[in-house]
Amino acid sequence: MSLELIKEIRQITGAGISDVKKALDEAAGDREKTIEILRKKGQKIAAKKSDREIKEGVIALAQADGKLALVSLGCETDFVARNEDFQQAVNQLAQKLLTLGKEEFAVWAKQYIQDELIVKIGENLNLIAFELFDQGIFDYYLHSNKKIAAVVVLSQGTKETAKEVAMHAAAMAPKYLSAQEIPAEEIAKEQEVYKEQLLAEGKPAEMIEKILPGKIKKYQTEVCLLDQPYIKDDKKSIEKFLVENQAKIEKFAYYSL
Repeated sequence: MSLELIKEIRQITGAGISDVKKALDEAAGDREKTIEILRKKGQKIAAKKSDREIKEGVIALAQADGKLALVSLGCETDFVARNEDFQQAVNQLAQKLLTLGKEEFAVWAKQYIQDELIVKIGENLNLIAFELFDQGIFDYYLHSNKKIAAVVVLSQGTKETAKEVAMHAAAMAPKYLSAQEIPAEEIAKEQEVYKEQLLAEGKPAEMIEKILPGKIKKYQTEVCLLDQPYIKDDKKSIEKFLVENQAKIEKFAYYSL
């Protein structure tokens, strides 16, 4: 049982020294069998940890050849989320998404996380989100804590404008692009909430009906990206900012851990 072999197997599997030694003993020193044992152990570890709550995690992005990949990986503790090995692993996942594409990555990542990464990191891990952007004019913003990110795709405009809107979206967490996307049941629910509030304030029914449209309009400016006041100049909306920069937004994505 050479130290070089132990080191090599640790690098491949991410397992601890004691686990590698035990697996080598079980495999009678056979390298491939040892790796297989550790991977099977990884599946057992994954099964044991699967009911432990995911509370933390990080987001990573990678760019190449006109494509942008985003991966969000959850873990149990902030200690692991801040760990360099964990953050590097998420960065590697984003790079892998760039090269494999979404469908192949989905299959590969599930197996890799279960068989290898959970063994190496030692916590329950969950692939929360992954996306590949390869159409339109796009850019992103990732917050310094690596827990909040936004991607904006324009059909017209510049990467600089996309970056500005992505920074805004990361700060303001919009749920929808425009008011037309808000589900009718969500509007109805908000109306009921506002009605109850106004009734509790003693407002008469006829006054409530006049107040409600303004309340809903205010709600739209909170949850719709185009209607939100631009964070750098609240006298204009994001829609107006886009018009001023001769830009049209196709879609956006907001991610938060």
